[in-house]
Amino acid sequence: MMIHRPHNPFSMIREFHLADWFTLANAVCGTGALFSMLTYLQTTDVRHVYFAGGMVFAALVFDVLDGRIARWRQKTSAIGRELDSLADVISFGVAPAVIGYGCGMQGLYDRIVLAYFVACGVSRLARYNITAEALSDGGGKVKYFEGTPIPTSLLLVMLMVGAASQGALGESLWFGQVMFAGFTLHPMVLLFAISGSLMVSRIRFPKL
Repeated sequence: MMIHRPHNPFSMIREFHLADWFTLANAVCGTGALFSMLTYLQTTDVRHVYFAGGMVFAALVFDVLDGRIARWRQKTSAIGRELDSLADVISFGVAPAVIGYGCGMQGLYDRIVLAYFVACGVSRLARYNITAEALSDGGGKVKYFEGTPIPTSLLLVMLMVGAASQGALGESLWFGQVMFAGFTLHPMVLLFAISGSLMVSRIRFPKL
């Protein structure tokens, strides 16, 4: 007779390593940044832009720590790599795009560029996942990146925080706005286009 064992809903969590919890903290921080920008759009209280920027910075700290902890404990896994990519999409892809939108990049062309930026980030992470083993030469650690790592989007976030501190939000966004075919483009959004394009480039960057 086959004995049926009750399903444990927490069985997957038991498989997590210490580094995976730091990865989840990364994702939580990215989600917090999104909530902060939604609150800013509701209240126009600029402090929430600062909170959003701080949450993305915190996400970067957790992103760095999870890799260091995984190497220190010599415990890496496929699920850990997938968790890392999914968390990075939230914290360094979607969150910066939403921060840009909330700060004033709300025209049609702006939205297209911000969506392009997120798509580049997702593509960059997918390419990294399938090539990481080959790039590491079996040593477990990747020696270089192809394309800029998605966490470099923190630079864009810090730029947005700087604009917020100067009151350069909405209609006052740095570099103004232009109209083309009846739709709005804020030239500042082109920085997101450049960042996204660098992510999917074949330029090699040594991993520190």
